Amino acid sequence: HHELQPRRSDMGPEISAAVGFISSLLRTRGCVSEQQLQVFSGALQEALTEHYKHHWFPEKPFKGSGYRCIRINHKMDPIISKTANQIGLSLSQLYQLLPSELTLWVDPYEVSYRIGENGSICVLYEAMKPVNSCGMLTCKNQLMLGRTSPSKNYIMTVSS
Repeated sequence: HHELQPRRSDMGPEISAAVGFISSLLRTRGCVSEQQLQVFSGALQEALTEHYKHHWFPEKPFKGSGYRCIRINHKMDPIISKTANQIGLSLSQLYQLLPSELTLWVDPYEVSYRIGENGSICVLYEAMKPVNSCGMLTCKNQLMLGRTSPSKNYIMTVSS
């Protein structure tokens, strides 16, 4: 075992952040009861955990990002609509409650969202990446980059 920290396959905090965000959007209009929201949050947490199960790579946080992305753009994200059905929310109610343009990225260590196609991206949740394993890698990469770039330039000047 050369890795100092266990591989983090637990998606709990990220999914909770995403679920909490969507629930808070539904809560703001006051049409959905707290009890419904609790059921919705639980069901959405389960649905997303299931959906992301084989698409979660903490060592490559952006791999599969498109697959995990929750999107509403005049078309409701299927996971959200399915979960909302369980608490009796119709599609038209969802469209009233949620922004018509929403992108939510649920990636290992970071959950961010954008409202509107040209909105700015806001980070909802950011975890500390395990320093020991990643920190070493970045130093190593920088060293390698530092080493390779001068020789590349050198070769170019020689050949010309």
